[in-house]
Amino acid sequence: MPFRWPLRVYIEDTDAGGIVFYANYLRFMERARSEWLRGFGYDQETLRQSDILFVVTEVNIRYRQPARLDDELMATVSIQRLRKASMIISQQLLRGSDVLTDAQVTIACTDTAGKPRSIPPQLFDAVNATLAAANTEE
Repeated sequence: MPFRWPLRVYIEDTDAGGIVFYANYLRFMERARSEWLRGFGYDQETLRQSDILFVVTEVNIRYRQPARLDDELMATVSIQRLRKASMIISQQLLRGSDVLTDAQVTIACTDTAGKPRSIPPQLFDAVNATLAAANTEE
């Protein structure tokens, strides 16, 4: 079961026609990933203070349907692949059962200077357990 984070579309997220501006879908996904990490006990500021950053290195996104002003959305996060210093995450933005966007996001773990580093062991183990549990359910 993927991690789920509820969102609402506000006027600031939309263009003049009340449709979500395409780049804001990425913002919604970023917020969901941050909350997903927080669920493991890791917030972005604490990671940064520990000289750890998670940076997006690649995004492949497909826009299927537009989100509109005042829509209630659900952003999902599912780990697809975990490596020592990176992970591939599958994400969707849903309105009810309708998939509005889906994306595959590659995240690298770096230090604050941008050099690759290993994902912290406790976080790696927790994410790996989530991945193993998801694979068992399939």
